[in-house]
Amino acid sequence: MRIGIAADHGGFEMKVYLTTALKAAGHEVVDFGAKELVKEDDYPDFVVPLARAVARGEVTRGLAICGSGVGACVAANKVPGVRAGLITDCFSAHQGVEDDNMNVMCLGGRVTGLSLARDLVTTFLVARFKSTERFKRRLAKIADLEGKETEL
Repeated sequence: MRIGIAADHGGFEMKVYLTTALKAAGHEVVDFGAKELVKEDDYPDFVVPLARAVARGEVTRGLAICGSGVGACVAANKVPGVRAGLITDCFSAHQGVEDDNMNVMCLGGRVTGLSLARDLVTTFLVARFKSTERFKRRLAKIADLEGKETEL
């Protein structure tokens, strides 16, 4: 699978760790930065290009990491077509994909341990959207809202 990954200084260590684990598992990893640890960098500079790549289908799924994961999630969800969730447990990692077609998982580099992060990512990547009528209906409402909000 082609996975995009992005992190600011708060998630840099986790990004490096997950990139290595993903490559070892046979995934292609596209790194949207940060390329080096810079304590004054800003998560939108890395997360927004990642989110745009997910929305355009250039990567299959995205991983966005900042200190808490909250800012990365807020930024990613500003891009139409992105369905990002801040994930801290395995149930949400698969349920977010199965029911909501989540395509970007956000993690907190300062609040989630590396081993748990690896397990969450594995769970996220193997999950598949159920594509039943009720889930498609809900996503259509969100897509409609995105279109209306961008027209304002």
